[in-house]
Amino acid sequence: MRYSFESRVRYSEIGADQKLTLLSLLDYFQDASIFNSEAVGRDFHVLDREKRAWLLSSWQIVVKRYPEFGEHIRISTWPYGFRSVFGDRNFLMTDEKGERLAYANSVWVYTDTENGRAIRVPESEREAYQFSEKLDMEYAPRKIKIEGTGREETPVTVLKHHLDTNNHVNNGQYVLIAGEYLPGDFEIRQMRAEYKNAARLDDVMIPVIYEKDGIYIVSLCAEDGRQFAVVEFSGGRDF
Repeated sequence: MRYSFESRVRYSEIGADQKLTLLSLLDYFQDASIFNSEAVGRDFHVLDREKRAWLLSSWQIVVKRYPEFGEHIRISTWPYGFRSVFGDRNFLMTDEKGERLAYANSVWVYTDTENGRAIRVPESEREAYQFSEKLDMEYAPRKIKIEGTGREETPVTVLKHHLDTNNHVNNGQYVLIAGEYLPGDFEIRQMRAEYKNAARLDDVMIPVIYEKDGIYIVSLCAEDGRQFAVVEFSGGRDF
């Protein structure tokens, strides 16, 4: 079942071009999923008491148009399936006319927070949510393939403002950090992110940049070589 809420693009959500930033768009989608969980009685407060959490495994966000300051927007989300330890969820942002502004697919992992292990989605979750039809879009693979040799950039240390309620780096912060290495005139039309290992306070992330055919991939790596997250940015074509 779809969950929706309406908003208006705020000054705090726009960039220098007076349009909604990708991070603010991502935050809207993330908030929608939390509101949806709250509406069905399975929000993060409930899960925290049960030592459970839904952790994001991957994003695929496609942007048709970034709304401008003051525009009225509608944000919708719905789960469309559970499979083993995974939950699949779509998102949609529309304008006042109902035209698509942005849409997304996401994959979440149901996790035991005491040991950090993924576990099969229980019946309590299945009973709480009513699935809606899968969004009509071109679905990309969950995993992001990296080829060639990358360019290392200055390491980034995780600070308090990067963290969320799980005391991990918030999924949007990885995207924000990765986006710093794009050319100044690059307009993001599709963003994919794959989350591999949660970064915590004082962890050091080493950005490694790959570019091919106008597509940029930023791998945020630990000092021992493990990957925290891989983010891919595409632009220039109509998705």
